Amino acid sequence: MQLTEELRLPDRAERLIDAIARALQPGRSYRLMEFCGGHTHALCHFGLLDRLAAPIQMIHGPGCPVCVLPIGRLQQAIDLAVQQRVLLCSYGDLLRVPGRSRQSLLSARSLGADVRVVYGPMDALALAKKHPDREVVFLAVGFETTTPMTAAVVAQAYRESIPNFSVLCNHVLTEAALRALLSSASQSVSSVSIDGFIGPGHVAAIIGTDAFSRIAQTYHKPIVISGFEPIDLLSSLLHLIEQINQDLAQVQNDFARAASPAGNRRAQALIDEVMQVRESFAWRGLGELPYSALKLRSTYQHFDAELRFSLSTDQIPDHRKCRCPDVLRGACVPTDCTLFGTACTPDSPLGSCMVSPEGACAAYYLHRPQRLLRKAHGSSSTSSP
Repeated sequence: MQLTEELRLPDRAERLIDAIARALQPGRSYRLMEFCGGHTHALCHFGLLDRLAAPIQMIHGPGCPVCVLPIGRLQQAIDLAVQQRVLLCSYGDLLRVPGRSRQSLLSARSLGADVRVVYGPMDALALAKKHPDREVVFLAVGFETTTPMTAAVVAQAYRESIPNFSVLCNHVLTEAALRALLSSASQSVSSVSIDGFIGPGHVAAIIGTDAFSRIAQTYHKPIVISGFEPIDLLSSLLHLIEQINQDLAQVQNDFARAASPAGNRRAQALIDEVMQVRESFAWRGLGELPYSALKLRSTYQHFDAELRFSLSTDQIPDHRKCRCPDVLRGACVPTDCTLFGTACTPDSPLGSCMVSPEGACAAYYLHRPQRLLRKAHGSSSTSSP
């Protein structure tokens, strides 16, 4: 609690805001992406976006695991619950994401499908033990932060020979997304101009800060790993701007209280034991990306729901007016979407970015009501978030 209070002190924040303003070079703009959806919500929740000087444009990245899950992958889970009648376990923020014809796991549950909200994969395994006559499937999503938990539960199910448990694995890799954002040669998505990154602290705690060095060196982009409190983010923004001013492209760790250069070796070993990289995986907003996600190794294939139920992945387009894919790759901000705050709200979402606690549209809607007021009066928000 004391640490949290120190990282939210208004006077410290004001000094950092002033330091950031002084660090800006005249006539220069700074296009900075916070990759993680948790950072986007913190920037909105604490009002930091409105305090940054005009030359700074924050670009919201694809680091929301629920948001980047394409509809076809979500529909696999819905079909399992509705057609296969499995006991489908999911994190709560996935329940309201619309699938085909706006069907969701929540609407499927209202029609009788057995969809349970769990706090983690171990809860799903406990349900499998409690209901040995039912097929229990855990819908696993997330970047490297949550992957070790899924790997651990698969390993435990293997050790205990739990026959009715499986995982629908949709774990994705941060580096692949960063490469897709920066590579002008990408055939899946056009690149967006980015000068530097606020790196995801929780991911770095698992894979290590050194894992970001390849991106920084290859594309000559500085990356500052940040925590999620106001002082964390403002300090990291200052350090990122200082690197840009000096034409540096280094990985700087501003989240040393949780992330180390090597990361969590035990978690990495567990992931490597249970999972392997897929040759290709579809992302909402970024398209089909090679070597960008994980699946279970052959030793654990009995626990792979895709194999157990012979699932195929349909390519289902987003709502034709929904700009969630553009938001996820930083091509626009939420209020650029004509559906934002009108047809699409957290209570009635048309896109995943309005559902997840890490979605940029939800962050704007929940924490930036002045944006809604401006939009209602017809003012544009295309120049800056």
